Amino acid sequence: MSRDGLADALGRIVGPKWVRFRAAELIPFRADGLPTHEATPRVAVLPGSRDEVIEIVRLLAREGVPFVARGAGTGLSGGALAESHAVLLVLTRLNHIKRIDARNRRAVVEPGVVNAKLSEAAASYGLYYAPDPSSQSACTLGGNIAENAGGPHCLKYGVTTNHVVELEIVRADGSVTRLGSPQGEAWGPDLVALFVGSEGMFGIATEITLRLEPIPLETRTLLAAFDSVRAASEAVSKIIASGIVPAALEMMDGPCVRAVEDSIYAAGYPRDAAAVLLVDLDGRPVAVAAEAVAVNRILEDHRATEIRRAATPAERARLWQGRKKAFGAMGRLTRDLIVQDAVVPRSTLPDVIDRIYEIGRRYQVMIVNVFHAGDGNLHPNLCYDRSDHALTERVFAASREIIQVCVAAGGSISGEHGIGTDKLEFMPLIFDQTTLDLMCDVRGVFDPDGRANPGKVVPVRACREWRAGGVR
Repeated sequence: MSRDGLADALGRIVGPKWVRFRAAELIPFRADGLPTHEATPRVAVLPGSRDEVIEIVRLLAREGVPFVARGAGTGLSGGALAESHAVLLVLTRLNHIKRIDARNRRAVVEPGVVNAKLSEAAASYGLYYAPDPSSQSACTLGGNIAENAGGPHCLKYGVTTNHVVELEIVRADGSVTRLGSPQGEAWGPDLVALFVGSEGMFGIATEITLRLEPIPLETRTLLAAFDSVRAASEAVSKIIASGIVPAALEMMDGPCVRAVEDSIYAAGYPRDAAAVLLVDLDGRPVAVAAEAVAVNRILEDHRATEIRRAATPAERARLWQGRKKAFGAMGRLTRDLIVQDAVVPRSTLPDVIDRIYEIGRRYQVMIVNVFHAGDGNLHPNLCYDRSDHALTERVFAASREIIQVCVAAGGSISGEHGIGTDKLEFMPLIFDQTTLDLMCDVRGVFDPDGRANPGKVVPVRACREWRAGGVR
């Protein structure tokens, strides 16, 4: 079927106004939040209901056309890009919170619901949704499911997979099935956990049942400034080693702090600090008070130059907005940015961070760090201008070396941004061929023809990936 014919057929399902196939119309869908990968889909279609999603997928199955599901496009792995032979299903119109069950602390949502909107809706019940990516004001819950998204407050409460209890999914052949149960019990293999983080390779989630948390009785936010990143990193390791599990434990280095303070997101961070830690402690008031005393002592022991407590909810919100908007603020520093996403054991943080800065100096690349320090999830930001080809080559070389350093320290290549297309080359660093083959076998159970998000996550040579004519 020609592109025009396919667009017409899709238009009969969703209405012509919700189909994009002209070159100018497809420009917004060429990239996600990662600027280093681009692809233009054959057609983009914006279904408005579950039934339209099912009908679209069945049409594509009959025609043998691959597809990619996409939410808000805030991802950072190139995972929501569709090549010229594939159709992009944009799910942002499926944005209804279907119900909130306060008694059982459950929410049933469509995949296009924006993350922050769920907590806003649940607040009147004294509940909230814990996973809070920095892009939570824009990212969708369906995209969070695909990437197993994290966030600052996932240190204590767990990432997305810990909060998903049931899914309705549409497989690549258009069949519909349910995984999990409203009670959250895995009867047999935990297929919900298997689907979460599968990056769109297993199908499309059209209904998501999520676990909500009660809003803590008390939350206390501390800010600590340090005159070195190493001292801040050592304080992080000591806090975790003490047995205290903060709700969040985040770090920003000096260049990041100054970028935030120079932006509209200025949060009142000390501009002369080499590193800043944000610590959230929550729970019962007596326990929070005791933990705050202990954390304060650890921060002092590790030579914090300033320790501050947010005195009001407004001040607390301001401190966290600065952290959440740090990536946007770094647009002041450079035209382009690569955000890495690796995980290391917390005990290795000081040495790994030192190595990352050394790599930046050696390649003459500016590296700015802002990351989830409490769980060792690093986000070194490599700043550059893509029009400078020599610099771009150095940036990619430095990025590869950072990943290798993290793996050598006992870490992994991604904590929450996913593999997508960006990290395909690094998969063999942590998985042998037998394991990669097993991943392909599992994928084949959900999508035997490899039409759902082809070319992502598992290297082509391992998965005999879908090509223009199907699996070979």
